[in-house]
Amino acid sequence: MALLRTRNLSKKNQYLISIILIVLTAILSFFSVDFIGYRAIALILLLVVSFNAILFDIFPVMLSALLSALIWNFFFIPPILTFHIGTTEDGLMFLMYFVIASINAVLTYKMREVEKKERDEEEKVKTIKLYNTLLNSLSHELRTPVSAIIGAVDTLKENNDKLSLKNQTELLSQIDIASIRLNRQIENLLNMSRLESGMLKLNLDWCDLNELIFSVVQKLLPINNKHTIDFNANEHLPLFKMDTGLMEQVLYNIIYNAILYTPEKSKINIVADYQSENCVIIISDNGYGFPESEIQYVFEKFYRLPQSIAGGSGLGLSISTGFVEAHNGKIKLENEKENGAKFTITIPAETSFINNLKNV
Repeated sequence: MALLRTRNLSKKNQYLISIILIVLTAILSFFSVDFIGYRAIALILLLVVSFNAILFDIFPVMLSALLSALIWNFFFIPPILTFHIGTTEDGLMFLMYFVIASINAVLTYKMREVEKKERDEEEKVKTIKLYNTLLNSLSHELRTPVSAIIGAVDTLKENNDKLSLKNQTELLSQIDIASIRLNRQIENLLNMSRLESGMLKLNLDWCDLNELIFSVVQKLLPINNKHTIDFNANEHLPLFKMDTGLMEQVLYNIIYNAILYTPEKSKINIVADYQSENCVIIISDNGYGFPESEIQYVFEKFYRLPQSIAGGSGLGLSISTGFVEAHNGKIKLENEKENGAKFTITIPAETSFINNLKNV
């Protein structure tokens, strides 16, 4: 694909490069003509014309076709160093060469244009499909928490005097959970926009991984009352230099998915480690796991497992992958041997122990 960027060059540069390629090929061929014959040189020059047709617009290609024909005549067809052609056979060959070179240039260029048009159409269809998927997802994912908030607020406003303290607390809890869900969807959209635009920049700082994981677990408490999250701090971990805000989103999205898609009373286990100069975080559960055929698609945008329950937009894992890759790391998903799924996050990160920082 890098070669095709030559189409964006100025016309002047396209003419110049196409001419240089023909001339260099002619020079190299001139020293080998005694070994391969002047008729074989015509095939070599035709190959270069075809190569130019892949790289450049039609007019520089036609110029290279004309130039190659004249060079072949002047330097290779006997008598050489003259435009005179000695035999009728060579004259017909020269005429055929020019016609074939021209047709070859035009056809190659046209084929390239057709392929480009097909690619543009495919990208257009893909983009429309993504937007439709996004809109369909948002129509539910944003409407549901908004409806919950509006319904709870209306109930509180209209029946405030009649509601018991327990009922009021329950309604406020519903508003809290719906607000968190709504905020998460908006953050996912904003984060995906940052990834797609290429504007994502890491804000690296020293991070206590134990503290970060505890913080994420605390943020998940309002929506997690039916699962057990098990995390034992690893006191031997160094501090890692990473973007704490992005890594918090990575952990939040993966653990949230485990809460959302595993059965009630499932156990989610989190392990933090330091292996081979890498920060390693393992998040596993004892749920149903993933169909083996679907694992390769899990990290794609808007992807959701077939027959999965409502509650996600299919952006969380894709965003997590983007944030981890921004740290030059990777996420691996595999099923546990017995049951459940395991996400392994590996990030190469600069490390330091607290005592070392104190001595700086």
